[in-house]
Amino acid sequence: MDGSLKIISVYINQGFLLKSVEKYLTSEGAELISLKADLKTLGHADPQADAVILFADGDISAWRDALVFIKDKAVDDDIPFFIIQGDIDIDDVFRVIPDTAVTETFRRPVNVREASSQILDYIQQHGKKSKKKILVVDDSGAMLRNVKAWLGDKYHVVLANSGAMAIKYMSMDRPDLVLLDYEMPVVNGKQVLEMIRTENDFSDIPVIFLTGKNDRESIMEVLALKPEGYLLKTMKPAEIITAVDDFFEKADAEEKIKKNLM
Repeated sequence: MDGSLKIISVYINQGFLLKSVEKYLTSEGAELISLKADLKTLGHADPQADAVILFADGDISAWRDALVFIKDKAVDDDIPFFIIQGDIDIDDVFRVIPDTAVTETFRRPVNVREASSQILDYIQQHGKKSKKKILVVDDSGAMLRNVKAWLGDKYHVVLANSGAMAIKYMSMDRPDLVLLDYEMPVVNGKQVLEMIRTENDFSDIPVIFLTGKNDRESIMEVLALKPEGYLLKTMKPAEIITAVDDFFEKADAEEKIKKNLM
């Protein structure tokens, strides 16, 4: 069991079921972050969490907004979202959020050991720690959503809509690759790459441009900063996916050779 797993546990009432599941997960080495289901508390949820477990109990009318908030967090952070049914009709929950947004629902009566084991197994096999992490930087919300849809099944995709947000994220959690737009307001892609290359903590993070800017002058300016590639948004999604796959295959092969030589 990977002791570095962080799981957010969201509850209305701290009942026996909640305590039993948390006790089992903690005994297996997971770090549980228990949060009351109110917006103010959830707003401080750990951005590096590996999963969310919602304990569905109490009066749903009192925590409807919190339910939507935590579902959106799981979707935006690309982490598994589990629901454990307590003292509530689970259909009431699905009237607020679509069941398609939920990784798995454990209906009562809940076998605590079995449910907890399934949650840990899923996180280990399919959670973000099992995937390469890609930070996509673009001021276009539509483009960010598209790239996440193209790459999200295979990779853990994190989105940033500005260069400042990207730098802040990298300082907290190192990605395996950055897909960077060129034309952005305030700080453009070239300036973002310059900042990356001058930061000792992450100067070696690989960067591939994914942009609509294809004039020779712009391309030559950024090539001096040695990005790992330059892709155009006009490319077919399949071609962009293949380029990312090829990058990681080459990087993994080089890493294996390096380890064999040590």
